[in-house]
Amino acid sequence: MRKLVLTFVLIFASSMIFAQFTLGPKIGYNTSKLSVDQSDIKTSLKNSFQFGIFARIGKKLYLQPEINWLTQGGVFKQPSLSGGILPFEQEVNLKTVQIPVLIGYKIINPKLINIRILAGPVASIVADKTIENKVDNWIAPIEDADINDMIWSLQVGAGVDVLMFTLDVRYNIGLNKVINNITVDGKQVTFASKVSGFNVSLGWKIF
Repeated sequence: MRKLVLTFVLIFASSMIFAQFTLGPKIGYNTSKLSVDQSDIKTSLKNSFQFGIFARIGKKLYLQPEINWLTQGGVFKQPSLSGGILPFEQEVNLKTVQIPVLIGYKIINPKLINIRILAGPVASIVADKTIENKVDNWIAPIEDADINDMIWSLQVGAGVDVLMFTLDVRYNIGLNKVINNITVDGKQVTFASKVSGFNVSLGWKIF
């Protein structure tokens, strides 16, 4: 059994050594929205820039791990008394370290340009939380402790490579609840809030 495992490890390591490998920086534009399981509470998009590093291992079928830095979040607004909750408006900003691990496939692959599809899981570590109460005399029900420190999501998208440049367009689907419940006047209110959104990024394959 040990010999079989060692043989597999050696074969895998050898394939990685001889596989096509690409590495480079990337920048992008990100939109995110935190959903909420309350019809009277409105949410709005959060726009931010992102930057990071990507690697690509493989040729037609490839693995693409990344590390990105970006801000996610949104604005929760309830302008009038509803469901026993007083009016509030809060903006949630989450500075995150995002780690996608994507599987891609080149559906068109000539020498100078290729078109790709890709999908995979994403782990986002919340490095810093900022909650701003937009109206001073309104309540502020969302607190730091209500926000999950780890966000799991799924990204699906497509991309195109032209020479040394790579452009991706992706949709982010939230898997776990970023905010599950909040407490208002001693009562728990279900938020069931997940993050979703689009991002467009441009990368440069330095080798």
